[in-house]
Amino acid sequence: MAPPPDLHVRIGQLILKNPVLTASGTFGYGIEFKDLVDLRRLGAIIVKGLSLHPSSGNPPPRIVETPCGMLNAIGLENIGLDLFIREKLPFLQTLGTPVIVNVYGRTVDEYAGVAERVEEIDGIHALELNISCPNVKAGGVAFGVDPDAAGRVVRTVRSRTSRTLIVKLSPNVTDITVIARSVEAAGADALSLINTVSGMSIDVETRRPKLANTTGGLSGPAIKPIALRMVWQVAQAVKIPVIGVGGIASATDALEFLIAGAVAVEIGTANFVNPRATTDILDGIQSFLARRHIARVMDVVGSLEL
Repeated sequence: MAPPPDLHVRIGQLILKNPVLTASGTFGYGIEFKDLVDLRRLGAIIVKGLSLHPSSGNPPPRIVETPCGMLNAIGLENIGLDLFIREKLPFLQTLGTPVIVNVYGRTVDEYAGVAERVEEIDGIHALELNISCPNVKAGGVAFGVDPDAAGRVVRTVRSRTSRTLIVKLSPNVTDITVIARSVEAAGADALSLINTVSGMSIDVETRRPKLANTTGGLSGPAIKPIALRMVWQVAQAVKIPVIGVGGIASATDALEFLIAGAVAVEIGTANFVNPRATTDILDGIQSFLARRHIARVMDVVGSLEL
């Protein structure tokens, strides 16, 4: 009997037991899923976005269902880094699963402050730098759509942390490869893409936006073809690992991203529909590799034939 496929992947300094990660903002702080998912099986847990200080986010309504997806304008509501370290991290440290903290700031100094604080803490294995959220009034996406600004943030954070640094890219740009190359040159260890696509929805009866923020970020199956195309483009443009995100709801979806050049995938909106989406997708990837007699998941990565 053949041995099971080798699912290990490397992202910066991290060697993950498999390529299935959770997408920030869709999996809480991990503990919310402890009775639904075997969290020890995941490649890594990326927690809800964190800032240096607590944030209440945008006013409601903040979520709207759309055909093939959803719009959200949460506005990066979170408990703040210190409370996360005190109340959420201890549970995560018991799992043996790498913890990646998604962080954001409204200024370069805020990003730097978060990175410095994380550097002091054991049990956080990597940072995912959110320079791409479309739902905040300042910072975030303002950095992510400008190659010089994006590079400046990444260089500053790189100088403050020795942890693996993943940079999450915005799709709301003309050429995502320009941003990708800029943050690679500034010191990113890996890239994750894409974040949500800016969109809106209107209530025709009231003639008002359905979101209090007017616009929000579109996620779910509707954005998968966009995400897949951008992952393929970026994987060819940079030498650092790429993590695919956007509309992944099945093992077939995940495999498409791997074949396009991603070394790992993040599962997001699918968690709301199927809380066990992450482990279902992991099982499906493993079954595919075994059925095709592929010894290593890395043998699939970047195997697209044109």
